Amino acid sequence: MTEPQQPETTQKGISRRNFMKNTGFLAGGLVGGSLFGGLLTNQLQKPETGIKNATHIVTEARTFFSRGEDFDILSAATERIFPKDDLGPGAIELGIPYFIDRQLTSEWGTNAKEYMHGPFPQTAAVENYENKDRDQNKQGPNADTQVPAPTPRYQTKMTRAEIFTEGIRAIEQTSQEKFKTKFKDLEPDQQDEILQLFDEGKAKMNGVNSNTFFNLLLQTTIEGAYADPVYGGNRNMDGWRMKEYPGPRMSYTADIDKDEFIVMKPESLRSYQGNEDEHGH
Repeated sequence: MTEPQQPETTQKGISRRNFMKNTGFLAGGLVGGSLFGGLLTNQLQKPETGIKNATHIVTEARTFFSRGEDFDILSAATERIFPKDDLGPGAIELGIPYFIDRQLTSEWGTNAKEYMHGPFPQTAAVENYENKDRDQNKQGPNADTQVPAPTPRYQTKMTRAEIFTEGIRAIEQTSQEKFKTKFKDLEPDQQDEILQLFDEGKAKMNGVNSNTFFNLLLQTTIEGAYADPVYGGNRNMDGWRMKEYPGPRMSYTADIDKDEFIVMKPESLRSYQGNEDEHGH
């Protein structure tokens, strides 16, 4: 007579008794990612990687764009707006696409704190609305130091995240219609031609005029180049280095009376938490 199979062993070689023993901790209230993730240790756990590599992977992970092709289009578009040159890195090297990706998952991207009810004059009167310029970038206490950018034509029931999704795919569609090629594979001057159509409001988009999207793309590209690296862009503080901006300082009292010119190494918000080097890592 064949002996019945013992229920203590699974196909993976993990003892059912040990599994139940381990999961018994959950009933005691020790519920947490580290505990649950450590239940299946020997057979299923991947080899450990260095802390620096793990941090790099988490930092560069997309949080909004689930489709890699959409993110590639965004990367190519921002690189044409802020291209690499002799003065320093471009949008891709600065991490601007990841900055925008983060913003689109934030309250800004979802318009969580904004009035989102009608009327939305994206109708026959849209041309008059789109051509108005309120000089928004010239208003406020810091207007003299702001980077000039067109006023965002934002008045729609679509969230900024939805505008970006629609806009990125409209860029690809326009590229296919005009050049029969993916946007990311176009020559730089061809990519500029596509983006100019959006800037001038001549490209086709659903929900909003195309220059509404382009102005948001331009705005966030500039912000990603010069915002504190803690927000995902301005990698290695290279955006600040190009402008010789030293970053935020808690105080200048130790240097304010010095006669000689002082060159300061850039520091970001992470610097005050004691976990960042001079390159922003």
